[in-house]
Amino acid sequence: MGNVYQGEGGGAPDPITALIHDLKVTVHCSSLLFPPEQTERKCMFLSNIDQVLDLDVETVHFFRSHPDFPPEILPDKLKIAYQKLLVPYNFLAGRLKMNAEVGRLEIDCNDAGVGYVVASSEYALDEIGDLVYPNPAFRQLITQNPNFLGKDDRPLCVIQVTTFKCGGFVMGVSTNHTTFDGISFKHFLQNLAAVASGKPLFIPPCNQRELLSARSPPRVTFPHPELLKLKLPIGHNLRSPIPFGADTTAAANNGNGNGAPSPPLPALPPLPELEQEEQLDIKIFKLTPSQISHLKDKAKSANSKVRATGFNVVTALIWCCKALSCIQPNDVKDHITSDSSTILYAVDIRPRLNPPLPPSYTGNAVLTGYATATREELDGGAEWWRLVEMVSEGSTRMTNDYARSAIDWGELYRGFPHGDVLVSSWWRLGFADIEYPWGRPHYSCPVVYHRKDIILLFPNIVDDGDGAKAKDVDTGVNVLVALPPKEMEKFHSLFHKFLLP
Repeated sequence: MGNVYQGEGGGAPDPITALIHDLKVTVHCSSLLFPPEQTERKCMFLSNIDQVLDLDVETVHFFRSHPDFPPEILPDKLKIAYQKLLVPYNFLAGRLKMNAEVGRLEIDCNDAGVGYVVASSEYALDEIGDLVYPNPAFRQLITQNPNFLGKDDRPLCVIQVTTFKCGGFVMGVSTNHTTFDGISFKHFLQNLAAVASGKPLFIPPCNQRELLSARSPPRVTFPHPELLKLKLPIGHNLRSPIPFGADTTAAANNGNGNGAPSPPLPALPPLPELEQEEQLDIKIFKLTPSQISHLKDKAKSANSKVRATGFNVVTALIWCCKALSCIQPNDVKDHITSDSSTILYAVDIRPRLNPPLPPSYTGNAVLTGYATATREELDGGAEWWRLVEMVSEGSTRMTNDYARSAIDWGELYRGFPHGDVLVSSWWRLGFADIEYPWGRPHYSCPVVYHRKDIILLFPNIVDDGDGAKAKDVDTGVNVLVALPPKEMEKFHSLFHKFLLP
């Protein structure tokens, strides 16, 4: 994998040496859970956004011990709440299937069940190292290949509860991405917490995926350079996402829906193997609130009208560092100044449509925002405020008309995000702010596979003096980067340079 580093705000990186690589997890029981009452048997339509997301999303949610919920009680309490949710979320107990007549994936709401696993670790929570760094050993806290299921049975959700010897525990959740995006997954967790507390649903889910169906006939009214045209059948099961910037003849025909059909891409290896041949260093860059404020002020002082949000300035900073870190001193200058870089990020379209989607819409309601600039612009040719504005424009571009055009584009071509780097933000999703009967999570984070074309943003741990989760405290953001060693050196240098007064 390469070296692992952690540094504060662009300072000198320090190797992380205290990571535990084996959490010594023992599985005690595994089962399928079914809705406690009969639900409607039907096939759920999946939008064109859902169609290309047949992959698993894995998250871990760590909790400290609670006197009212010891390891002997907690798993059953969570199990009951989880099972009750299978009535309003009846699709979650279903199975993905291909509708051969229309060539689309859909969910067969057949009450086939969800997975539930109870396990324990030989360690205490405080013994397993820095939770902020996404340790590969966290994969042991997720049930990836349930051995209690049939060979070809793939539940859409599996929760594994792993208790620690201190009384704390971790809830590892694996969901198929067709079921939720980040916002609707948070709503699911809020409803899980509410039901476990004996309360009504926090926010009743809206399961009407037809709200994001394409128009008939499809009307692509904008160019979409952020998408890669593949011309594969909708619902074609390619379990691994296309790497951003993949070198393929299919990329030549991305854009406004014109041109000859693109040839299908070959099957890709699973995500963990994509970077196998390249040595990657892993580093967490910590940005403090004051450093983020400095980046905002730097943009606003030059142009008071620029939308210098925390996300926009951090994304602009990452964009510059990532694009320029690929350039080595012996590169030809003409190539550098003419080469462009595209950064991608998710934009929630729920409030942007006309009429707006219900906030509780359960499916994937995010589309890809983007910004493109030449490396000359990123290397000082454009002022800082202008780069921040370019990132902002990627979000403001996402109007109702643009979003509907992108959805219709997906009806004609299987579209994957297409750019040089994707910023995947878990920063403000707020998983750690959810109130369960046993308290808020000590920390929540994704289980990630390190890739040089994906940069993750995620929050810090916030504890008050007695170890309880403090409320409404801004602790900045962590930026997780994976790059070859020489590129990481340059990224680090550029990161530090941009933070100078």
